[in-house]
Amino acid sequence: MKVEEVMKRGVRICRDEQSLADAAQAMWENDCGCVPVASSDGSNRVVGMITDRDICMATHFHGASPRDIRIGDVMSVEVRHIGPSESLADAEAIMRDAQVRRLPVVDGDQQLLGLVSLADLAQRANGRSKKAGITQRQVSETLAAVSAPRDVEQLAISA
Repeated sequence: MKVEEVMKRGVRICRDEQSLADAAQAMWENDCGCVPVASSDGSNRVVGMITDRDICMATHFHGASPRDIRIGDVMSVEVRHIGPSESLADAEAIMRDAQVRRLPVVDGDQQLLGLVSLADLAQRANGRSKKAGITQRQVSETLAAVSAPRDVEQLAISA
């Protein structure tokens, strides 16, 4: 099964110059926990990701309102992505390796086409068909890898 068969389309984006309040509003309106950040050149080229956790941590550590912090100042810029014709097993492997729950689906020009989540993979692996190409065990192991705590000492050094 290919990523394009399960990905969510019509994903809301934000731009790096927008505020964290804008990202939070987009998440609220779309009942999601992350928003891809697109290039400020007006294209849909993915340049970052912002999560609800990023918003919470940024407001805490900056001691500022979400309206006063730009997305570009706190977004993750090392974004892993996947192409629409790649397999669900490929998506699962990238998620496990990068310890992320969601991947932007992009075309050859890095233009956003959609988003695939670990939940999407779990729903497919839960079926009785082998068509998905991934198993419940693989999804479970990926969730465990994604949920593993990071090295707190390393985080303190990079902060």
